[in-house]
Formats: sequence, C-alpha cells, structure tokens
Amino acid sequence: MHDVKAPNPEEEDRRRITRERKVLTGERIRHVNRIKGLLFAQGVAGYEPLRRDRRVRLAALRTGDGRILPDHLKAQIGRELDRLELLLAQLKAVEAERDALLATARSAATPTSAMLLDVKGIGAEFASVLWSEGLFRYFDNRRQVAAYAGLTPTPWQSGSVDREQGVSKSGNPRLRTTMIQLAWLWLCHQPHSALVRWFHERVERSGGRMRKTTIVALARKLLVALWKYVTAGVMIEGAILNNVEGKAA
Repeated sequence: MHDVKAPNPEEEDRRRITRERKVLTGERIRHVNRIKGLLFAQGVAGYEPLRRDRRVRLAALRTGDGRILPDHLKAQIGRELDRLELLLAQLKAVEAERDALLATARSAATPTSAMLLDVKGIGAEFASVLWSEGLFRYFDNRRQVAAYAGLTPTPWQSGSVDREQGVSKSGNPRLRTTMIQLAWLWLCHQPHSALVRWFHERVERSGGRMRKTTIVALARKLLVALWKYVTAGVMIEGAILNNVEGKAA
C-alpha cells in the first residue's frame, strides 16, 4: 500500500486560507448574535448588523417601550460594529486570496482544483476546501480517499444482524464536514445524476428512515467520484457542468 502523501510547506500554507476563512466566519456569526442579543434584551427585533445601513438604523432604533437606546448600550453596540466591520474586511481579503489561487490554478497546464469549479453546485469555497484538505494528496484507491475523510463505514454485527453503525470519524474533520454539506447541496444542484438516483432509491427502500445515514454514504461516494474526476478526468455520471463563461462563485 502506498503511503498517503504529506503536504509540503507550500501546500500546507495554502490550506491556511480556507481555515482562516472558517475562523473569521465563526467570529462574524458570534458578533452578529451578540448584537442581536443585546438589542433583544431591550425589546428590539429585526435589526440586521450585516446590512450596509447598519449604523444609520442603529441610530434610529427604539426600545420595545418606545425609549431611545441607552447611551452606553449604543456605544457598546457601536464597538461591536467596529469589530464586525474589521472582520468583514478581513473576510473580503481572504476570499480575494482564495479566488486568486483558483484563477492561477485554472490557467495552469493541469488545472486540478479549478476543475471542481466546472461542476454545478461547487463554488470557490467548496473547491478550495476540497482540494487543500484532501484532493491534492496521492491515494492508491477509493478506500484510502474515504478513510482520509473519516467517511468509511463502521460495521456492527450481532448474531444474524449485520449492518453499519455510522462512520469512523477518524480522518480529516474539515473535509468530512464539507463533504456532508456538499452531499445535501448535490441533491439540489444535480438531481438527475446517478448518485442522487442511488440516494433516493436507498432512502425509499428504507421507508425514509435512513436519510441521514444515507447522506453520509452519498458524501463518501461523491468524494470518491470527485477524486476520480480531478485525478483521472473521469466524469461523474449524470452530473451537469457549469458553463465556463457563466460559472457562479
């Protein structure tokens, strides 16, 4: 068996982009929730901190009983908005770095990660994560691919009962989480693909009881299919490709 390739310093450095974006996105969510929580305690609902007119709307807010927002509360929220706007600027910079890397990959002799953008339903963030967290590596076979993502099934047997009890979760958690998210999106964006037909047939046979378990199996099959696509050019059966000129990010 061939050893799984470890990332070189340049590859490891590229992974920082998608990982930093995830951290910044989490911080953005926390700041937004904190602002909404402060206002909700005053009976204020419907304020959206991510709107461009957030400061104008903050100045016009009234409490649930019609009072002007207390001065110190308004100042605290203003400082939260300062931090939120810094995060938004950093997110924009990180996403620009990510898009520049994908553009460079697309113009290379072997486009690799940029090939993922040709598949309908896969945007810049999914493509970057899939490539930097797993698909840039060398794998001998599909079992290694699934195992690296922690998507291999864990068998359970008792007497005459033999079934799967979930996945091992021993691999790359970022890649595993991304693939499960992508599997749900695949159902919407690629409804006529062979993988989606397989998913619906299996769920129907189980009476609809194994939808969550089956989505993990779909994520595993989809990851293997994408690995074959970027490494050997094997098209995913029934999948729709984006128009190169009109691709969405």
